[in-house]
Amino acid sequence: MSRVPDIIKDIIIINILFFVATISMQNIDLGAMFNLHYFDNPNFKPWQLVTSMFMHGSIGHIFFNMLALYFFGTPMVQVFGKNKFLFFYFSAGIGASLIYLLERHFEFTGAVDALINMGSSKQEIHELFSLTKSQLYSQLPNNNVGVLIAKSYGIYNMQMLGASGAIFGLLAGYAWYFPNSEIYLYFVLPVKAKYFIPVIVIADLISGLTGQPLLSPVNTAYFAHVGGAVIGLIMAYIWKKNQYRMY
Repeated sequence: MSRVPDIIKDIIIINILFFVATISMQNIDLGAMFNLHYFDNPNFKPWQLVTSMFMHGSIGHIFFNMLALYFFGTPMVQVFGKNKFLFFYFSAGIGASLIYLLERHFEFTGAVDALINMGSSKQEIHELFSLTKSQLYSQLPNNNVGVLIAKSYGIYNMQMLGASGAIFGLLAGYAWYFPNSEIYLYFVLPVKAKYFIPVIVIADLISGLTGQPLLSPVNTAYFAHVGGAVIGLIMAYIWKKNQYRMY
């Protein structure tokens, strides 16, 4: 990795350290501290908007995110420089989390309001959120009320983790700055960035709207991906347009 910018190495190392700590310190729930929680949950802390970017759930999760950071982050550091790259990376990641939380909030309030309209009280609903998943599902009615309770419970107790929001910001920025560069699909089929990256983002948008996975796996925070890409594209557009202006 001799030609990889130091800042890319540093981010990869920090991610690896977080991952090793997570799997080695089983007696400490690092996820409760560092994963992103729904902001109405008492486990939510503002720093999770940053720390969740360094948390990963599996070797495959961290491997593919860091591989993307290596391939797409390296040329973006060369374009932006270290400090500007860091601002871009964290802005995309934090922006992705905020957009995802906003989308979750709309889903959550919609489900809770529907339950209240069906006769449940807000206190009764929130009492269910403190149950374990097995306790909840053992008494869940098999009807629309049960569906709404499960939905609101899942959002309230959600934990989001991973660098994917920031990575999608980098992907969007890369496509804007290097639209005709070729990305080798499965290391064989060359596809230009201006075609390949929008397809990924649009696929995740469709998955987020329909709940059906297309390119990204199940349980993906689709709107975090889309949000990161939108933030990255906006920043790349503004910066490229004003590339001769001092920052």
